Amino acid sequence: MEESIDLYQKVLKEFGIKKQNICTYSPLTMAYIGDAIYEIIIRSMVVGGGNEQVNHLHKKSSSLVKAETQAKMILGLQEELTEEELGIYKRGRNAKSFTSAKNASITDYRTATGFETLMGYLYMEGRTERMFELIKKGISLLG
Repeated sequence: MEESIDLYQKVLKEFGIKKQNICTYSPLTMAYIGDAIYEIIIRSMVVGGGNEQVNHLHKKSSSLVKAETQAKMILGLQEELTEEELGIYKRGRNAKSFTSAKNASITDYRTATGFETLMGYLYMEGRTERMFELIKKGISLLG
């Protein structure tokens, strides 16, 4: 049986940081970490496919991390989400952000922010198996 590693807990432990109550975090803070962990997962998948020129790796990964793709994924996944997960996604989607995407519509950007919020929430809660499950299903929906 493969052991699940809670990376977030490991980081906190290694650097002597006390875990905070997740309810104290804004949706945009969860989206901030969710964006990073999602990109690490996608980059790991791309690099795992074999050694290539960095610009080829970037092209492969950027197509999966852009707001438009994340929006398509989460919209396709909504039926799969629990009530709790749907609530987290909606909190992120509806959060008032002072930034916007350079290459995305405001609708895609906000929808993608909801996706990233959910990814951040699952990561910070140590629910990495669920995070991977949703990412795999989301990617499979892209065709």
